[in-house]
Amino acid sequence: MSKDIERQRDHFESVSERYYTARRNSNHLRLKQLLWQYAFARHRNLLRENGSVLEAMCGYGEGRRILSENFDVSFRYSGFDYSRPLVEKAREAMPGINVAVADAVSYVAEDTYDVVILIGGLHHVFAHADEVLRNLWLATKPGGVLINFEPTQDNWVFRQVRRSIYARNELFDDETEQAFDLVMLNRMYADAGFSLIDQVYPGLLAYVLYYNPDAFPALNVGSEKVVEVLFSLESSLYRSFPARKLSFATLSILERPLA
Repeated sequence: MSKDIERQRDHFESVSERYYTARRNSNHLRLKQLLWQYAFARHRNLLRENGSVLEAMCGYGEGRRILSENFDVSFRYSGFDYSRPLVEKAREAMPGINVAVADAVSYVAEDTYDVVILIGGLHHVFAHADEVLRNLWLATKPGGVLINFEPTQDNWVFRQVRRSIYARNELFDDETEQAFDLVMLNRMYADAGFSLIDQVYPGLLAYVLYYNPDAFPALNVGSEKVVEVLFSLESSLYRSFPARKLSFATLSILERPLA
C-alpha cells in the first residue's frame, strides 16, 4: 500500500466514529432515501433475483443497505475496504457478511459481479482513481453495471470553494482527498472501459445542507419535512444541464459493454 493510501486510511479511521454517528441523522437519511429512490426509478431491472453485488471501499456497508431498500430481490453480496476496523464493524453489524480487507488500488477480484457499487470512495484515492476504475471494470461482468456516487464540480467557482473547504475542515485530508471535475471523471470512466447509462446531478441545496452533517453540522437545519420540500423542488432538475453545472455531486450508472 502506497504512503498516500496509508495516510488516507489512517485519516478516515481517525474520523470514522464521528462520520458514522452524524450520518445516522434523520434529515441525512431521509435525503439519501429520496435521492436513491429517484435514481433507481428508471432502472428497476438493474439488480435481478440472486444477482451478485460487489461493494468497493464498503465502509459500513452503505451500498448493501441502499440496494436492499430499493430492490425487492435477494442478492449475493461481497465487499471490501482498506480499513480493518471498519471491516470488523461491518461484520459485527451484519453477521455472516462477506467483507474483506483490501486496498482498491491493488484489488484483484476473484470473481465478476452483476453490480459493482462504490459510494463516495473514489475521491479518497484521487491520485489512483484510474487504477481503481480499471480494477472495478475487471470485477464487473460483461453487461454488468457500476454505480458510483462522487463529489464533483463542473465550474471554476465551485472548484475553488471546495478546495478551500478541504484545506480548512478537519474532516477532510486535503493532501490525499480531492473531488473530481466532472469532465475528468467521465473521461476516466470511458478510459477504464465503461459506457455511461445514466447520470444524475443531485448536489444542490438539499445536498449542501444535509448530505455531510459530519463536516457541516451547522447546516443541518429544519426537519425531514424541509428535506422533502427541497427535494420535491430540486429533483425535477437532477438530470438537467443547469444542475450539472451547479451540482456538488454526481451519481453515475455505467455499464461494462458485452463486447
